Amino acid sequence: MKKMDKRWTIRLGAMALSAVLLGTVGALATGGDQSDPLITLSYLNQTAIPQIVKQVEEKTAARQKELEQNFTNQINQYKQQGGQTTNPSGGSAAYTLVSMTSGQVMSLGVGCEILPRIGTITVKANTTPALIDLSTGGTVNSGAALTKNHLYMATIADRTLTASGDVKLLVRGSYSVA
Repeated sequence: MKKMDKRWTIRLGAMALSAVLLGTVGALATGGDQSDPLITLSYLNQTAIPQIVKQVEEKTAARQKELEQNFTNQINQYKQQGGQTTNPSGGSAAYTLVSMTSGQVMSLGVGCEILPRIGTITVKANTTPALIDLSTGGTVNSGAALTKNHLYMATIADRTLTASGDVKLLVRGSYSVA
């Protein structure tokens, strides 16, 4: 009889352990609500996502207003300068329209690019070549007139351009006009 009691005791213990495990799994498997850390789909769709969208829209509107104000300030600053940016002695990443009158001389820095648009311009230099014609891949010597709509580059210091009449040219890089 003692053998039967041990078997029943083991069986009862296994059944009790199974019941405890099933109860724990059942408790953990139940769905959550707003007070439970488990989020339901309806809470996500009706509460969480609309709040996130609202926050994003508010921040986007604030940033857009800031950018519009910055843009307006830059336009006003540009208008106050008469629609021109000036950088006659320093380098520039953009081309600057330069107007010269007869007899004016422009000194070019190394790497300065010139694109003659209107008028006649002659180049002067102490060494050869005076300028590189980037449009043709050729060179220009001292005393030569520059061709309109050709892009030139000064690769050596002390290059000057002299205007004959009214001249307009695009310049990128360091230069000075006297």
